[in-house]
Amino acid sequence: MRAVVQHGLEPDQVSLAILDDPEPGEDDVIIEVLAAGVCGSDLHQWHGHPSWAVEPPVVLGHEFCGRVVAAGDRVAGFQLGDRVVSETAAHVDMHSPLARVGSYNIDPERRGFGTRVNGGMAERARVPARCLHHLPDGVPTVIGGIVEPVAVAYNAVVVRSAIKPGDIVVVLGPGPIGLLCCWLAHLAGAGEVLVAGLPSDESRMGHAKALGATFTHTGDPEALPDIARDLSDGLGAHTVIDAAGVSASFVTAMDAVRPGGSITKVGWGPQPLNASLDPIVAKAITVNGCFSHTWPTWEAVVGLVGRRFDEIMPMIGWRGPLEHWIDGFEAMESGTAVKSVLLPSGVAEADSIS
Repeated sequence: MRAVVQHGLEPDQVSLAILDDPEPGEDDVIIEVLAAGVCGSDLHQWHGHPSWAVEPPVVLGHEFCGRVVAAGDRVAGFQLGDRVVSETAAHVDMHSPLARVGSYNIDPERRGFGTRVNGGMAERARVPARCLHHLPDGVPTVIGGIVEPVAVAYNAVVVRSAIKPGDIVVVLGPGPIGLLCCWLAHLAGAGEVLVAGLPSDESRMGHAKALGATFTHTGDPEALPDIARDLSDGLGAHTVIDAAGVSASFVTAMDAVRPGGSITKVGWGPQPLNASLDPIVAKAITVNGCFSHTWPTWEAVVGLVGRRFDEIMPMIGWRGPLEHWIDGFEAMESGTAVKSVLLPSGVAEADSIS
């Protein structure tokens, strides 16, 4: 089979390769991959500075959907031909203390698709059946390639935050996760949703407004706290969702949030912060970390996407066959596409709804 493989940890060690087709274990399903979304972390691996541990050679891709073509003897609940979407926790010790309480997403021994286990940028993928959820009829297959980032955003906004109707919400970073956080904050009833980014993000603010942003800001980050206070009762945002990929945005979050408010950090930032955390103490700010997702979140998200997929479809700015993977990566890196989706089984499948 053809697959997009990272061969080493240095830059530009990604290429299209031919691999043996995977075989299912007793608890596994083999899927014909129909759509695989490109994540910012895939770009980081391409450039040799991954966001987390990588064990090459490995097939990239942790945002994917497909059709069941084979199943292990102990698999139940899935039939040949079913369209499915996959979670990202490829390997989990289901007997660990965290997994036993449903928090397998933050188990230290978790290994994810596309980094330490072969992922979904391939014609076929082996997936534990516990990772799979049915893609509802009526949802275009290409949408299955972006369900995973919706689950990330849902965990940040709905599970890890406490947004109430009428709240003032600030979202830092209009990348795919930030835009989806904007959408979900709007659906959760936020009274105002302010999405903030850099001047280079201006082209994305049309997407933000379509997804529910009431205000956008691409100017001086130091002006953002005053804007948040002007939108509120003078105290600032009830919740700040930090979806930016830099550590410095956390300082902006501390300044923009109101006393007694909360910050949910879902964006990665490897740089040292070099700032005081005293505002957390002085303002009694609640800080919530957020990583990945779990089965209940996925079930909620699959249902939500089944009803409202048309609202997020415009985020997909590039789609194409597996052999054009580099075009999809470059489209996201240049900003011409918010999301790129590879179609390993051919572009004809992209708009299939069953």
